[in-house]
Amino acid sequence: MVVLRFATVLAIAAWIGGLVALGAIAAPAIFEVVSLRQIPDARMVSGAIFGEILRRFHLVSYACGGLILLSLAARAVLGPRPRRFAARFGLAALMLAATLYSGLIISGRIERVQHAIGVGVAPSSLPVGDPRRTEFGRLHAQSSMIQLVPLIGGVILMLFELGD
Repeated sequence: MVVLRFATVLAIAAWIGGLVALGAIAAPAIFEVVSLRQIPDARMVSGAIFGEILRRFHLVSYACGGLILLSLAARAVLGPRPRRFAARFGLAALMLAATLYSGLIISGRIERVQHAIGVGVAPSSLPVGDPRRTEFGRLHAQSSMIQLVPLIGGVILMLFELGD
């Protein structure tokens, strides 16, 4: 049971820690460093770098979500059942569903918009009223907001785990 609980805590920490690191450290650093180097198409290069990092992190998130769900289920079967098991399991499932939606659906839509804009053209370089720029901005904001689900959910799950 200690190993399963440790696996749960480790997966939650990796997931929420990764989200914080991406949003607060990686994205701003990438965009700042690339622009300071005066690289042509700096925003496109920065977006491509961060997009690939985010794609890879989604894979880590899927694994963390799966591990949390499996660990909780194993603990429930092997006993004693974790307190508030249904709430924990439901929250972990919601976190994973949000991440899957962001990584598979929204990311695909963003790629299609970028393809419609054209290779080497930053969405921010389009006129303010351009529908492709608007759609890109909407999808980017939606993706960012959806990441709050695993972030907040992970903090709540961690409190459950540390409270037992």
